[in-house]
Amino acid sequence: MPYQPDAIRSVQLSTLTLPLATAISDAKVFTGRQKPMTEVVFLVAEITTEQGHAGLGFSYSKRAGGPAQYAHAKEVAGAAIGEDPSDIAKLYTKLLWAGASVGRSGVATQALAAIDIALYDLKAKRAGLPLAKLLGAHRDSVRTYNTSGGFLHASIDEVKDRASRSLAEGIGGIKIKVGLPDTRTDLARVEAVREHLGPDVPLMVDANQQWDRTTALRMGRRLEPYDLVWIEEPLDAYDAEGHAALAAALDTPIATGEMLASVAEHERLIAARACDIIQPDAPRVGGITQFLRLLTLADQAGLDLAPHFAMEIHLHLAATYPREPWVEHFDWLDPLFEERLETKDGRMLVPERPGLGVTLTEQARAWTTDSVLVGAR
Repeated sequence: MPYQPDAIRSVQLSTLTLPLATAISDAKVFTGRQKPMTEVVFLVAEITTEQGHAGLGFSYSKRAGGPAQYAHAKEVAGAAIGEDPSDIAKLYTKLLWAGASVGRSGVATQALAAIDIALYDLKAKRAGLPLAKLLGAHRDSVRTYNTSGGFLHASIDEVKDRASRSLAEGIGGIKIKVGLPDTRTDLARVEAVREHLGPDVPLMVDANQQWDRTTALRMGRRLEPYDLVWIEEPLDAYDAEGHAALAAALDTPIATGEMLASVAEHERLIAARACDIIQPDAPRVGGITQFLRLLTLADQAGLDLAPHFAMEIHLHLAATYPREPWVEHFDWLDPLFEERLETKDGRMLVPERPGLGVTLTEQARAWTTDSVLVGAR
């Protein structure tokens, strides 16, 4: 049967606020740069076509930026109406130029991400394929590690208990936060968790950009005996040269990239050989169209991959990477979606459901604070 052209009929944009059960603190709180996080704000895009196809996508912001994403998306979404939803790269470019006066990174592209992701969800659903299969998967499951149990507001006993539960749930690795003003406390926490887990469980640490170059090098050397999978964000996210020096000096791999908000910013990271493991975030770089560009660059550079947050999206994308990746397990988003991702034997399984394989809950609808329909009903 020949392809029947379709057209985008409407884009429903919504902003919703997800309350967190516990106020979350990482090193940025303990150094006084941020307040504990109590909520996450989401931009949701729901696209429908003239032929009745539908797609769901989302972006998010922590602490600030949610209203700005929503405002920008409302301004530019009209440019998608009437376009063929299959032409995703063309649509991304059109939407980008519709709002190019505010730039091509940060809020400007994060607002586009929700629409871009919804288009991929729609395309995969129309094909009757999980998104990973539509893009071309290298595997049906991905190594997974838990982050949400390792924050600094939790006592070390709480961290150990959550780590044990994560492993029992089929999650393969554990990441804990470091970067406290007192580095001795960091080391004590790492030692306690390593002793609790034993030598064979993959363990990662994340300093959330709170060390300077001298501290990062000294801590990196002191952390070598704990056989870490990686040290994450030891330095400011934009210090490519400093990260490169650490990567060259230490045996423990360096991971970074989650805070960068465009492919161009990641290109500088890659060119400087500033990490061993790159950690892009699809909603932050502008969606799946941009993320796939970045994956090609990362693979050419021989980098490993561990996308940041949003496992509902990143599981599918990580499954397409030629090198064995990691995907980050967070349970924060569970109240938003009817479905759950399955973990088994240290891996997260790509769902067989078409598209992203998620639908919004009634609770997510109830948390919606504003919504607008762009286009016809």
